[in-house]
Amino acid sequence: MGPQSTRETIAACARAAERAGLDDLFVPDHVAIPPDDAEGSDGRYLDPLSVLMFLAGTTERIGLGTAVLILPYRPALPTAKVIATLQEMSGNRLRLGVGAGWMEPEFRALGVDARKRGPLTDAVLDLLERAFAGDVIEENGQPFLFRPRPEKPPIYVGGAPPHALRRALRYGDGWMPIGRDPEALREPIARLREEFARAGRGAPEIVVLTALSIKDPERAVDQAAAYAEVGATQLVHSSRYADSAEFERAVDLIASKIRPGAGARA
Repeated sequence: MGPQSTRETIAACARAAERAGLDDLFVPDHVAIPPDDAEGSDGRYLDPLSVLMFLAGTTERIGLGTAVLILPYRPALPTAKVIATLQEMSGNRLRLGVGAGWMEPEFRALGVDARKRGPLTDAVLDLLERAFAGDVIEENGQPFLFRPRPEKPPIYVGGAPPHALRRALRYGDGWMPIGRDPEALREPIARLREEFARAGRGAPEIVVLTALSIKDPERAVDQAAAYAEVGATQLVHSSRYADSAEFERAVDLIASKIRPGAGARA
């Protein structure tokens, strides 16, 4: 996002994160930022799935994720095709954070009824579940082959309880909340774990989007430990970077100081 989101900068950032041994890179999703909400981005957002396809060819190991892909913005079947293609071309490195969206002007620009974003989100997730389960699926009364059909990427459902937890249990592998206060996540994380166990499933991934105090390393270490203590299994540090040098400084700090003692993936 922003004027600094050039091909060269994005590639340099991805290589720095991979070189430092971080687990995953995540990118955000906006398609139609209104002028009065463009501070910091100038309305410039690259398409997340296209960027991750570029990074699939730029990197070798690091996971590539969306945080989060707004499912009601896109038609279900073409979206599933792009996701399957990206998963195959990246060598099964996609981590699919998904959400129902919230920005009313963006829904209006797309001609999508924001009041229907919940059912639209569920419809895409239902199609993804069927598409990765078998070669032949049916849409609108028409059977067809869904290929390529690589390994299904992990799906982390973004959003707040109760809807996000319901979707995570029904369609996902975990929850991707925004974390400002670790303690506020304790109860919903425990509830989701209980529901996964009751359904005979393994423990859910809890991938928390947050902004660590990178300029105060000791505080950042304490923050990361607090999230791990309430049940986070992975932290995604969300920030804006002026250039690849600033990004690399943050990466080095996370890799050397925060990740070793956090108790969670980073």
